[in-house]
Amino acid sequence: MMTDKVRIDSLGVNSFNENNETYLARQAEYESNVRSYPRKLPLAIAKASGVWITDVENNQYLDCLAGAGTLALGHNHPDVLQSIQNVITSGLPLHTLDLTTPLKDQFSAYLLSLLPGQGKEYCLQFTGPSGADAVEAALKLAKKYTGRSGVISFSGGYHGMTHGALAVTGNLSPKEAVNGMMPEVQFMPYPHLYRCPLGIGGEAGVKALTYYFENLINDVESGVRKPAAVILEAVQGEGGVNPAPVEWLQRIRQVTQEHGILLIIDEVQAGFARTGKLFAFEHAGIEPDIIVMSKAVGGGLPLAVLGIKKQFDAWEPGHHTGTFRGNQLAMATGLTTLKHLKEHRIADKVATQGEWLKAKLSGLQKRYPVIGHVRGLGLMIGIEIVKPGEAQDHMGCYPADGQLSALLQKKCFEAGLILERGGRGGCVLRLLPSLLITNDELRIFLEKFEQALLAAGIKPVDVE
Repeated sequence: MMTDKVRIDSLGVNSFNENNETYLARQAEYESNVRSYPRKLPLAIAKASGVWITDVENNQYLDCLAGAGTLALGHNHPDVLQSIQNVITSGLPLHTLDLTTPLKDQFSAYLLSLLPGQGKEYCLQFTGPSGADAVEAALKLAKKYTGRSGVISFSGGYHGMTHGALAVTGNLSPKEAVNGMMPEVQFMPYPHLYRCPLGIGGEAGVKALTYYFENLINDVESGVRKPAAVILEAVQGEGGVNPAPVEWLQRIRQVTQEHGILLIIDEVQAGFARTGKLFAFEHAGIEPDIIVMSKAVGGGLPLAVLGIKKQFDAWEPGHHTGTFRGNQLAMATGLTTLKHLKEHRIADKVATQGEWLKAKLSGLQKRYPVIGHVRGLGLMIGIEIVKPGEAQDHMGCYPADGQLSALLQKKCFEAGLILERGGRGGCVLRLLPSLLITNDELRIFLEKFEQALLAAGIKPVDVE
């Protein structure tokens, strides 16, 4: 149903004369209860540019969500917009199934060149345009190649909401009413920089977790059959921004190779310069058997791709299809984005900014003890909120405070700052801004974040 309250002016820019509340009320009427972001970020977006969003009431927000990491170059980057215009005026088809075009050919060649070894050992698979469908394809391919049916995943991991992807996702809430989950999924503990799942912490905790994984695979009495695949994120995103320790990830790679188990690395959120490397697994110097790519790979438009070591490409024609696996506009915006990231050395910029920002947040942590831990890589940063007035556990960690984290997200929004939450009980505030965010804009973030802390009634402590 259309409304006469919205018109398109001669410049093609939407003009609005209704407030956020009215649009949100109609959204609630039109859409399913499944919608989530409008409940936490109650606005109707009128326009956006770079790291800034403007709502229909002309309020401005610094966007540190960026489409959950999709908008690597921010909103409406001029080169990305121009690439869309170029396709529209070129006569290229907008829909091609998996038929090729000169644009797809160029995109494929460039994307392959970014993979380990310039992609010489890899081929690409274009799946349906979501990361979840790419995960589904990766799991199916691993089972098809190995002839085995089991999968090892990790607590805290997030891989999507479709049936198989949800089965290998750690979050229990969306699984509660879903019977008949994909069988033979074995979850193992993932290292945590702040809350070691073994209650040990530090280097000893990492070594114990590494041994635990290796022993499970080697132990003939483990009760777990050799799996087809191990799937993990090199930096867990939704699980609370947990980077994998290098030695742990390297040993997982070695063990999977020794046992003929395919290693699937999910780079949907962490990929393409987000962590200060082009791919998060590069921090450990490893090569996955299958790389899952989405979000930033499409430059803001829907696209998902697998990078598959050629030796594991066991597909028969048509054994994993999808109507929209030939999104030409996304290949254009993706190619423009990937070229910008590489040619402007954005990963190096992001690595430097990430270290600077973590240092500034650690300074805030000293004055605001509700900040229990600051962690992450590059511009993928997590701020864990805790209850400093309660007893610490045996590792010196305060209880997590998801309720205060939710309040801080609200106060950030009121201050003109958009952040997401994640981690157990939503206790982690997460930063995923455009990779082109400037140092001045990061300073604005820090100002708004401290403003939110004060607005939440949190008083700073004196620091000598």
